[in-house]
Amino acid sequence: MKLKFAALAIASALSVNAQAQTEIQWWHSMTGGLNEWVNDLAKGYNDSQKDFKIVPTFKGNYDESMTTAMAAFRAGNAPHILQVFEVGTATMMAAKGAIKPVGEVMKQAGASFDPKAYVPAVSGYYTAPNGEMMSYPFNSSTTIFYYNKDAFKAAGLDPNHAPSTWPEVTLAAAKLKASGHKCPYTSSWVSWVHLESFSTWHNTLFATQNNGFGGTSTRLAFNSPLHLRHFENLANMSKQGLFVYKGRASVAVPSFVSGECAMFTGSSGSYADVSKGAKFAYGLAPLPYYPDVEGAPQNTVIGGASLWVMAGKKPAEYKGVAEFFKYLSSPEIQSASHKRTGYLPITMAAYQLTEKSGFYKEKPGTDVAVTQMIRKTTDKSRGIRLGNFVQIRNIIDEETETIWAGKKGPKEALETAMKRGNEQLEKFEKANK
Repeated sequence: MKLKFAALAIASALSVNAQAQTEIQWWHSMTGGLNEWVNDLAKGYNDSQKDFKIVPTFKGNYDESMTTAMAAFRAGNAPHILQVFEVGTATMMAAKGAIKPVGEVMKQAGASFDPKAYVPAVSGYYTAPNGEMMSYPFNSSTTIFYYNKDAFKAAGLDPNHAPSTWPEVTLAAAKLKASGHKCPYTSSWVSWVHLESFSTWHNTLFATQNNGFGGTSTRLAFNSPLHLRHFENLANMSKQGLFVYKGRASVAVPSFVSGECAMFTGSSGSYADVSKGAKFAYGLAPLPYYPDVEGAPQNTVIGGASLWVMAGKKPAEYKGVAEFFKYLSSPEIQSASHKRTGYLPITMAAYQLTEKSGFYKEKPGTDVAVTQMIRKTTDKSRGIRLGNFVQIRNIIDEETETIWAGKKGPKEALETAMKRGNEQLEKFEKANK
């Protein structure tokens, strides 16, 4: 009988402890190896303490999760934490009643938080004009170049030398095709890689008002001779079968991982899938550029996403959010995540810890994303922050797809994308006056 009462007492105590644990809902858009990473981060934090439980939930791609979360907020059941890709930043900043600035969350919870500890190009992107950090930098990435070393060797190319310029990419693609490759080069995120990062990498404006940082009256500006030249080159490569368009967002990633496509431009965050799935020797290199453009290469722009805290939650829940963000910010967690995923170490301390560990020497090329981002920025290269950016990217995808399909020339497609995109910017400006 005593044993029975003791067992009941223990069960009761465990039940009380379980009930006392505050759950924090975290909605995200990570798939594949990155979904495993997110789950491991939550488990690591949950195992490190007993007061809070982070519950990660996949809510579809970035577009879908953002839309679903806003609908949930209006219905009164939003998550505590929402992962939002970088193009949703201006829209989230404008949704003041729906979000709680991360700087405020950390301060009220008494959690240590120093925005200056973060890589400037990362923290600056998520900071409001008044200097307050609005969201927590999470999976920050940038655009880089991947190539299949085995395919290069088979095509008579130097496997230890990645093409550093766009003319070199074209020449390499021609040799790869001649050696039998049906997909010499592909790319994910066409707008991000070939217009947004392309612009900052060449220190050229993508949009007026310093790419949107100067105010909501910004308008698109990617009809310059340089932009047109690049898309004419891509169009010619597409006609010759040197560039093969695989689809929007990250659809092209498996084409490189499987070995189907020999060269690939996309997110540094794709490293998680490449390192896990590639059955061939591969290399990571900086984004190609045009060598005759003055000021190039400058720096690429931030990609990936940040974590936004939704409004209307209890103080105890915000305390849990703050403690989780504090955990994620530790140099050890940041460094481990950087090594595993290819995303940037978002603090300088994490970058230095990774460097001291010898990781960059052991895995050549894994520092490419970092070195591209920690360069000195200019007003033209700091980043791109536009209202209705999600819709603008969709428009750019729609119009550039007509180029690969042979329905429109590059000039017409880019000008139409600008015209339609500027209509979205005008709507955002009117709604936020």
